[in-house]
Amino acid sequence: MAERWEAAAFKARVDEVLHRFVAGEADLLAAVDPALAPVAERLEEAVAVGKRLRAAFCYWGWRATRQPDSDALLRAAASMELVHAAAVVHDDLIDDSPLRHGRPTAHVALGAAVRHHPRAADAARSLAMLVGDLLMSLAGQLFATSGLPAAYLGRARPLWAALARDLIAGECLEILHTGGAPDTAASLKVIRYKTAKYTVEQPLLIGGALAGAGERLREGFSAYGLPLGEAFQLRDDLLGLFGDPHRTGKANADDVRGHRPTALLAETWRIAGPDERERLRALLGRDDLGEDGLEDVREVMRRLKAPDRVENMIAARVQEALGALHDLDVPVPAAGALTALAHSAAVRLS
Repeated sequence: MAERWEAAAFKARVDEVLHRFVAGEADLLAAVDPALAPVAERLEEAVAVGKRLRAAFCYWGWRATRQPDSDALLRAAASMELVHAAAVVHDDLIDDSPLRHGRPTAHVALGAAVRHHPRAADAARSLAMLVGDLLMSLAGQLFATSGLPAAYLGRARPLWAALARDLIAGECLEILHTGGAPDTAASLKVIRYKTAKYTVEQPLLIGGALAGAGERLREGFSAYGLPLGEAFQLRDDLLGLFGDPHRTGKANADDVRGHRPTALLAETWRIAGPDERERLRALLGRDDLGEDGLEDVREVMRRLKAPDRVENMIAARVQEALGALHDLDVPVPAAGALTALAHSAAVRLS
């Protein structure tokens, strides 16, 4: 890869690795029995599209440690995208989301395969859960067979345990706080553990560990990665309610209908008066919430300037991340790429 960061070229390389690897695994699964074909298709669908940000952060964690471009490292970095694919399948299942990237989510798509089942909806959800489990297993397999030396892989292996633990902790915290009284501190903790760590910080740390990064660089990766990961999810919260579904590929009523503990809702609640809170209570968590009700929620948020407050939170975190990056002694190409990635992660339309 050229020293100048070329996001599209990098994405194409990761896509090639992922599509070839998962296609091979899907073929092996389908070969067990023809009935497994729909499940195998979901494996391939899970990695069909994506920005490949997590792979990019892992790659530049390696390059920031002054290591050269490497196809083996790229395979290891691509495994981060399988972690993400697994998390997405499970998250959509937990949230009962119907769409992802404008396409039916795994548990919805698999409904056609179990129409004969006496509890078809439950069966489809069970299949989706197993797809997510297999994707997480495949992430470890791709990492272990990346072609990097065993000593390199050994340095990074403990970070995988932390990644899985933090991701599960964040998902559990979201479930435990869903439907409860909105609280900004609790919402930010969910964001940090459910998204920020495995999206930015941990891929960087894993890339750095593979390359033998020292303590100061690892600390810098965390100082950059945590606020940037939080900014990424805060942007996602805004897009989830105020974004264009044709761009985001997701139903924009999900967070309100699910009464999820987003920072956007928590900030709205924090500054809302009694009448506004009463209105929100009548709308949050309703399965039958229509577009009029959704617009009522948006209007309350706009009137209280909650979206502006979240925008300020995003800007502050991006600035914090870039400040931490500025303090690090990393090669110019790595600094440029990590700067570009910070902007693309926090300033986006989908």
